[in-house]
Amino acid sequence: MNHKEFISKLDEARIVKAIAEAERKSSGEIRVYISHRRRTDPLKFARKRFVELRMTQTRHRNAVLIYLVPLTRQFAVVGDAGVHEKCGDAFWQRVSAQMAGLLKQGRFTEAILEAIQMIGDILARHFPRDPDDRNELPDRIVRD
Repeated sequence: MNHKEFISKLDEARIVKAIAEAERKSSGEIRVYISHRRRTDPLKFARKRFVELRMTQTRHRNAVLIYLVPLTRQFAVVGDAGVHEKCGDAFWQRVSAQMAGLLKQGRFTEAILEAIQMIGDILARHFPRDPDDRNELPDRIVRD
Protein backbone atom coordinates (compact mmCIF):
# COMPACT_ATOMS: atom_id res chain seq x y z
CA MET A 1 0.00 0.00 0.00
CA ASN A 2 1.34 3.41 -0.81
CA HIS A 3 1.79 6.19 1.70
CA LYS A 4 -1.01 8.44 0.37
CA GLU A 5 -3.53 5.61 0.36
CA PHE A 6 -2.63 4.68 3.93
CA ILE A 7 -2.89 8.30 5.10
CA SER A 8 -6.25 8.73 3.35
CA LYS A 9 -7.66 5.83 5.37
CA LEU A 10 -6.53 7.22 8.73
CA ASP A 11 -8.74 9.25 11.02
CA GLU A 12 -6.00 11.62 12.13
CA ALA A 13 -8.25 13.62 14.43
CA ARG A 14 -9.17 10.50 16.42
CA ILE A 15 -5.53 9.46 16.66
CA VAL A 16 -4.33 12.86 17.88
CA LYS A 17 -7.23 13.00 20.35
CA ALA A 18 -6.36 9.52 21.66
CA ILE A 19 -2.73 10.56 22.18
CA ALA A 20 -3.80 13.66 24.13
CA GLU A 21 -6.25 11.63 26.26
CA ALA A 22 -3.65 8.97 27.05
CA GLU A 23 -1.11 11.62 27.99
CA ARG A 24 -3.56 13.37 30.33
CA LYS A 25 -3.47 10.28 32.56
CA SER A 26 0.31 10.06 32.86
CA SER A 27 3.58 11.90 32.55
CA GLY A 28 4.42 9.76 29.51
CA GLU A 29 4.60 10.84 25.88
CA ILE A 30 3.32 9.00 22.80
CA ARG A 31 4.12 9.80 19.18
CA VAL A 32 3.04 8.26 15.88
CA TYR A 33 5.41 8.36 12.89
CA ILE A 34 4.45 7.33 9.36
CA SER A 35 7.29 6.80 6.89
CA HIS A 36 6.75 6.95 3.13
CA ARG A 37 10.12 5.31 2.50
CA ARG A 38 10.72 1.62 1.94
CA ARG A 39 12.44 0.26 5.05
CA THR A 40 14.01 -3.17 5.41
CA ASP A 41 14.36 -2.89 9.18
CA PRO A 42 11.62 -0.72 10.69
CA LEU A 43 12.89 -1.24 14.23
CA LYS A 44 16.28 0.20 13.30
CA PHE A 45 14.70 3.27 11.72
CA ALA A 46 12.18 3.63 14.55
CA ARG A 47 15.05 3.79 17.04
CA LYS A 48 16.82 6.36 14.87
CA ARG A 49 13.68 8.52 14.58
CA PHE A 50 13.10 8.13 18.32
CA VAL A 51 16.39 9.91 18.99
CA GLU A 52 15.92 12.47 16.20
CA LEU A 53 12.50 13.41 17.61
CA ARG A 54 14.17 14.03 21.00
CA MET A 55 12.05 11.33 22.61
CA THR A 56 14.99 10.26 24.78
CA GLN A 57 14.91 13.66 26.46
CA THR A 58 11.66 13.35 28.41
CA ARG A 59 11.99 13.91 32.13
CA HIS A 60 11.18 10.31 33.13
CA ARG A 61 12.46 8.59 29.96
CA ASN A 62 8.90 7.44 29.37
CA ALA A 63 8.19 8.18 25.73
CA VAL A 64 6.88 5.65 23.19
CA LEU A 65 7.01 5.82 19.39
CA ILE A 66 4.62 3.94 17.10
CA TYR A 67 6.44 3.78 13.74
CA LEU A 68 4.61 2.63 10.59
CA VAL A 69 5.90 1.89 7.08
CA PRO A 70 2.86 1.44 4.78
CA LEU A 71 4.91 0.51 1.67
CA THR A 72 6.26 -2.64 3.32
CA ARG A 73 3.31 -3.14 5.67
CA GLN A 74 5.66 -3.12 8.64
CA PHE A 75 5.77 -1.27 11.93
CA ALA A 76 7.71 -1.02 15.15
CA VAL A 77 6.88 0.18 18.64
CA VAL A 78 9.79 1.63 20.61
CA GLY A 79 9.77 2.70 24.25
CA ASP A 80 12.40 4.61 26.14
CA ALA A 81 14.42 3.07 28.98
CA GLY A 82 11.99 4.08 31.73
CA VAL A 83 9.01 2.45 30.03
CA HIS A 84 10.85 -0.69 28.98
CA GLU A 85 12.15 -1.16 32.53
CA LYS A 86 8.57 -1.17 33.85
CA CYS A 87 6.81 -3.25 31.19
CA GLY A 88 9.38 -5.57 29.60
CA ASP A 89 9.35 -7.48 26.33
CA ALA A 90 6.03 -9.25 26.89
CA PHE A 91 4.16 -5.94 26.83
CA TRP A 92 5.72 -4.88 23.50
CA GLN A 93 4.88 -8.29 22.04
CA ARG A 94 1.22 -7.89 23.07
CA VAL A 95 1.01 -4.41 21.56
CA SER A 96 2.66 -5.62 18.35
CA ALA A 97 0.40 -8.67 18.07
CA GLN A 98 -2.72 -6.56 18.56
CA MET A 99 -1.58 -4.03 15.98
CA ALA A 100 -0.56 -6.70 13.46
CA GLY A 101 -3.96 -8.35 13.61
CA LEU A 102 -5.83 -5.10 13.04
CA LEU A 103 -3.47 -3.91 10.31
CA LYS A 104 -3.93 -7.19 8.41
CA GLN A 105 -7.68 -6.57 8.48
CA GLY A 106 -7.14 -3.11 6.97
CA ARG A 107 -8.26 -1.44 10.20
CA PHE A 108 -5.43 1.09 10.25
CA THR A 109 -6.91 3.72 12.54
CA GLU A 110 -8.10 1.06 14.97
CA ALA A 111 -4.65 -0.55 15.07
CA ILE A 112 -3.05 2.73 16.06
CA LEU A 113 -5.82 3.59 18.52
CA GLU A 114 -5.54 0.20 20.21
CA ALA A 115 -1.77 0.61 20.56
CA ILE A 116 -2.23 4.10 22.01
CA GLN A 117 -4.80 2.75 24.49
CA MET A 118 -2.55 -0.10 25.62
CA ILE A 119 0.48 2.16 25.90
CA GLY A 120 -1.52 4.87 27.65
CA ASP A 121 -2.78 2.36 30.22
CA ILE A 122 0.69 1.13 31.11
CA LEU A 123 2.06 4.68 31.23
CA ALA A 124 -0.76 5.71 33.59
CA ARG A 125 -0.05 2.70 35.82
CA HIS A 126 3.70 3.23 36.06
CA PHE A 127 4.05 6.96 35.40
CA PRO A 128 1.06 8.80 36.91
CA ARG A 129 0.65 12.39 35.87
CA ASP A 130 2.79 14.79 37.89
CA PRO A 131 1.11 17.91 39.32
CA ASP A 132 3.55 20.03 37.33
CA ASP A 133 3.43 17.84 34.21
CA ARG A 134 3.62 19.51 30.83
CA ASN A 135 3.32 18.15 27.33
CA GLU A 136 6.98 17.58 26.44
CA LEU A 137 6.42 16.49 22.82
CA PRO A 138 3.82 17.45 20.19
CA ASP A 139 0.83 15.10 19.89
CA ARG A 140 0.55 15.38 16.10
CA ILE A 141 1.36 12.56 13.68
CA VAL A 142 4.85 12.88 12.17
CA ARG A 143 5.54 12.01 8.53
CA ASP A 144 8.72 11.91 6.47
